[in-house]
Amino acid sequence: MQEMAFIPGGTFRMGSDRHYPEEAPAHRVAVDDFWIDRDPVTNAGFERFVRASGYVTLAERTLDPAQYPKVARQLLEPASLVFSPPRQPVETADWRRWWQLVPGASWRRPYGPGSSCRGLELHPVVHIAFQDASAYARWAGKDLPTEAEWELAARGGLEGAEYAWGDTFTPGGRHMANTWQGRFPHENTALDGFERTSPVRSFPSNGYGVYDMIGNVWEWTSDFYAPRHPVPATKACCVPRNPRNSNPADSFDAELPANDIPRRVIKGGSHLCAPDCCRRYRPAARQAQAIDSPTSHIGFRCVARDVAPARRD
Repeated sequence: MQEMAFIPGGTFRMGSDRHYPEEAPAHRVAVDDFWIDRDPVTNAGFERFVRASGYVTLAERTLDPAQYPKVARQLLEPASLVFSPPRQPVETADWRRWWQLVPGASWRRPYGPGSSCRGLELHPVVHIAFQDASAYARWAGKDLPTEAEWELAARGGLEGAEYAWGDTFTPGGRHMANTWQGRFPHENTALDGFERTSPVRSFPSNGYGVYDMIGNVWEWTSDFYAPRHPVPATKACCVPRNPRNSNPADSFDAELPANDIPRRVIKGGSHLCAPDCCRRYRPAARQAQAIDSPTSHIGFRCVARDVAPARRD
């Protein structure tokens, strides 16, 4: 079982008014004490879960045609989205130019058939759908973090700082997280040392001793997505405590009105976040992800809200 860090509760300023509209408005929230995994769940850790439980991830299953009546039969076979960089500059408005649905891609074969997790044991597990992360959390006797818990832990005690480590992206020229360098999506100079995922703890921890909250892989939270944060409380007595969005009503993609798949909030950015495309390598950043859409850059970590569970390995 993963080593956990204690996060002291308190009131903090969640969100940001300086970046993407879905991060606004910045507002005060209160969160109780909790514990959080120091690292995202790794391939080695997820394999222990699978061996103990026999669990099969969504990417490894044939989807039920009754649940996807408008989807072509061949798209229901076991598959997952894999980042496939183009060889030349492309219009970044269309994500399909660098994402490919690869049959056979899963956490066991992160790049598709012929690949494996050998040598990647300490990398974050990827190709994890929301239900896969939830299943692991239940097995571990933990839970997935709320968006507020995740953001509080990511800030590392730095109130209002731009990044998890301060206000400078590369202090002294040092890379503090696994992100994209170069022109996205065709040129990755890998100045931080990694083209794709990196082993956990390859970069410094934040002030709470938590690693990889920023970059490397996006992480699931338990909150349904809403396009904006709620209106801030005007009085200290009315600051929300342990907020969570349990209502899927606003989570559906407005650009796909026929799609009835709810979306949850993912946080932290990934190794694909670039200054010219996706500046979401910040604690306040957030993004919507369909619960049934695993990819090669989404993982997770867990929390415990009463007492840190005893390690089981």
